Amino acid sequence: MHVVLFEPEIPANTGNIARLCVGTGTKLHLIRPLGFFLTDRHLRRAGLDYWDYLDLKVHDSWDDFAAAVSTGRLYFVETGGKKLYTEPQYEADDYFVFGSETKGLPTSILERWPDQIITIPQVKVRSLNLANTVAIVVYEAWRQLGFRMEG
Repeated sequence: MHVVLFEPEIPANTGNIARLCVGTGTKLHLIRPLGFFLTDRHLRRAGLDYWDYLDLKVHDSWDDFAAAVSTGRLYFVETGGKKLYTEPQYEADDYFVFGSETKGLPTSILERWPDQIITIPQVKVRSLNLANTVAIVVYEAWRQLGFRMEG
């Protein structure tokens, strides 16, 4: 599995997601621009001492990322999508794309893959915390895959 963070802004969220990726054998992709430096102390602290185990790829842009994807399906996690995150049957090489904390994903990306948008149900809030959202989706996909350890 792959987690893709499009222009993440909050270092502690990305650090928590990095730790989650190590714990689930998931590759992490970061798409620039980032709202922090990879040396940020909040990022490093949230990821604890797992950085050496993280399978990380940083892409300079969406186009750079898209050119690097050779296999696997893209799923775009966005508030207000019509398909619940539990509906697809996930595969081990799927990519889960999450937007930035304040802007989400650009309309230009979402319009290109409307059938690949998934959502998490929620009430009374605009959105969930990014790290929590990633955890919910990754663990559902991993559950469907029988919690196989790839990493």
